This record gives sequence, C-alpha cells and structure tokens, in this order.
Amino acid sequence: MADTTWPGEALVVAAQGGDLDSITALVSGSHPHVRRFAHALCASPEDAEDAAQEALIILYRKIGMLRASGALASWMFRIVRNECLRRARLIPRHRAPLPDTAAMSAEDEVVLRLEAARVAKAVAALPEDQRNVLIMRDIQGYSGRLTADALGLSQAAMKSRLHRARAAVQRTLHTPSDPDPTPGAPDED
Repeated sequence: MADTTWPGEALVVAAQGGDLDSITALVSGSHPHVRRFAHALCASPEDAEDAAQEALIILYRKIGMLRASGALASWMFRIVRNECLRRARLIPRHRAPLPDTAAMSAEDEVVLRLEAARVAKAVAALPEDQRNVLIMRDIQGYSGRLTADALGLSQAAMKSRLHRARAAVQRTLHTPSDPDPTPGAPDED
C-alpha cells in the first residue's frame, strides 16, 4: 500500500532552515504526492511528469517561502496546478471538431463557438478567488473537500465562493450581449 502521508512538520521546518539532508528528504517524500496531483490535473501523462518535476524543483529552491510548515500539501497543489495550467496554455488551440458536429450546419457551429466563447469570457471575468473554485469544482471535477484544502479554505467558504461564481456566470450569460439601447421606446415611423 502506498504511503499517503506527507513529510512531517519537523522535516519541513528543518528544510526551511536550509538543512540539505532535510531538503532532500522533503523532496523525496513529496514526490509521490506531487506526481499524483500532476496526473490528476494535467492534460497528458507527459505534461504531468514535466509539471511534477518542475514543482519539485520549485519546492527545492523555494521551501523557505512556505509560510506555514503545515501547509505543504496545499502549497504544492497550487504549484502543480499553476504548472499544469501554464502547460495547457501552451497547447495549440487547434482541436478536432467534436464527433457530433459533423452533421451540424456551418451556422450551428458558429453559434456553438460563440456560446463557448461567451462562457469562457464570463468565467475569465470572475474575481480570481471565485474563478479558481469554479474551475476546480465544475470544470476539473474535484470534490469540495479537495478544492477547499487546495485553496486553503474552509468548506463553507469554498461553497460560498462557488455559489457566487455560478450566480455571476449565470447572470452574465442571461444578459443580452447586444442589448437595445432604448428598450421599450416606441418605434418612429
């Protein structure tokens, strides 16, 4: 059975103090957890391996920046998430059409793309704290507990942000994108 515990707080404190043996042990002990995060978050196994390695390098170089020695798991999750997101942005935007779009008319495809762009724009317009929760829960499918832990929130705070984010996206999507400048004004003949 795999070890599911992160390196202890005493090891983290020693590594933060610059002890090379502790840093080495910390990186080695974190490796399986970081790989698991990366494989869960990244688009491909290759990106996951690269992201995990990059996260471990950051851990090695910047362990002194960790504010709370007990927050190693959430800190590493954020590093891995950011690295996976960075790698996803590098992927070319040219994607094969969905299988059922072959029967769609060109007009239907344009409408579908415009709607997807509206959703992406609504999500991008959210404040970062709400956007992160929405992406992790609704797009990436993480559990509430994992999302809350990764973002350093209580579950109640995570749920509150998720509710506000969903409501804001819904409001944006239900607002006409090109409203009539004078609604209700009588037509002139």
